[in-house]
Amino acid sequence: MSTIKLNKSSAPKIGAEQIALLEKLSNAVGVSGDEGEIRSIVLETIKPFVDEVHEDAMGNIIAIHKAKTEKSLRVMVDAHMDEVGFMIIAEDEGGLYQFETVGGIDVRSLPAKTVWVGKDHLPGVIGAKPIHLTDKGEMDSTIHLDTLRIDVGKDPGGKVKVGDRATFATKFEQSGSVLFGKALDDRIGVVTLIELLKHAPDHIELQAAFTVQEELGLRGARVAAYGLNPDLAFAIDSTPSFDQPTWDGSENTQYNTRLGAGPAIYLSDAGTLSDPRLIRRLTQTAEKHAIPYQFRQPGGGGTDAGAIHLRRGGIPSVSISIPGRYAHTAVLVSRVEDWQHGLALLYHTLLELTPDVLSGER
Repeated sequence: MSTIKLNKSSAPKIGAEQIALLEKLSNAVGVSGDEGEIRSIVLETIKPFVDEVHEDAMGNIIAIHKAKTEKSLRVMVDAHMDEVGFMIIAEDEGGLYQFETVGGIDVRSLPAKTVWVGKDHLPGVIGAKPIHLTDKGEMDSTIHLDTLRIDVGKDPGGKVKVGDRATFATKFEQSGSVLFGKALDDRIGVVTLIELLKHAPDHIELQAAFTVQEELGLRGARVAAYGLNPDLAFAIDSTPSFDQPTWDGSENTQYNTRLGAGPAIYLSDAGTLSDPRLIRRLTQTAEKHAIPYQFRQPGGGGTDAGAIHLRRGGIPSVSISIPGRYAHTAVLVSRVEDWQHGLALLYHTLLELTPDVLSGER
């Protein structure tokens, strides 16, 4: 491991270097079960900052920054590498391919979306019947996945095969403090975890897990958490922000999270009741350092914490997510300030973490 002097007085900043890495990761393709492009970028980036790193049987990257003190907490911090997308399941004639969705995608959003297909990122489009040839009955009916095809224009000469993944062909862009890109769920979390490794405190063992197949049921995190057996865990993710105005002008009370209100601390979701001791520690740290934060509204959805907290004899866990609009579509919209505050909250929490965090009342 290289020797790097760190400034512990303030949290690391989100700047041009971090945004460039996010752009690289967002533009790469890593649909669940085929995360190799993301894995390569992560491994190349983190090796100078860790004591141990390996790829497990599932394809997770497990990276360890060892503690310099005895009887240190083993702290797992998780971010998933995979994204939602598509799998080619059959070939029709003329460059047309049948496909299935991988992860939760609303089929209504798919017609006319451009995609990248296979290892060569072959350009294609999800074909839809033109409006000129569509009758009113069809306009009012539900779109079914089996009526759609990925169209690459002509026979690609074997460059597309059954089992290949495809994803939205969305190029990352930044406009001031606003970030636009595909797979910001959870590439923002991946870059955040990399920054935490680069600035890891010496009094804890930081167990970084860059996991696979989160979008298919938290599969990689189950294996990673069992293997690491940490004392506690934090899951970093992106969560839907549904803070748009309502159609009738009434108050939007079901917003889940809001852009610009800071990172979202989870109280509960479909798979987890977050550990109250870790919730308290996060909120106390945020208030101590004047870091804006919000609570994610309880409800559906979930993160890798849902799998982590059930491993072995139980692992105290909590999730922290960066809000983003239009989750699981061709483009997600997030804000740099929410990301910065999320990084700062995690950095200060890890820096000030002591074993007594688990001694409080549940």
